[in-house]
Formats: sequence, structure tokens, C-alpha cells
Amino acid sequence: MGQFDFFSKIGATDKAVAVLNDQPELFTTLLLVLIGLAAEGGIIAAIHYCTLKPEQKKKKTKGGDDKKGGGRK
Repeated sequence: MGQFDFFSKIGATDKAVAVLNDQPELFTTLLLVLIGLAAEGGIIAAIHYCTLKPEQKKKKTKGGDDKKGGGRK
């Protein structure tokens, strides 16, 4: 009984579980890559928000003062 046998319950093949039991550093590497990609996405979103021009940011409207339509008058 190996350390990663619970993966077989969630659909992993026997070969995949055997590889993870043989080389547990693969699992750690995969987790670190996923965490790194999530952090990179968060940094990109923060940079995108911080570099928006003031006219690109949504302004809060007061009460029922919603003006819809983009036509010029």
C-alpha cells in the first residue's frame, strides 16, 4: 500500500499511481507548478487593474441614476 493510493479512488490508473509511489517528487513538482501559475495569474490581474486609466474604471452610480445606451446626442 503506497502513499498515493487514494488517487486510484478518484480515477487515476494503476500505472499513474505506481509512478507517483515510485517518484513522489513528481507530485510535489506538480503542486508547485500549479501554485506558481495561480500566483502568476493573480499578479497579472493586479497589474492589469492597477494600470487601468481612470476613464476605463467603472464608476459607481447613485440611486436610480442609471443611464443606459451609448448613443451621442
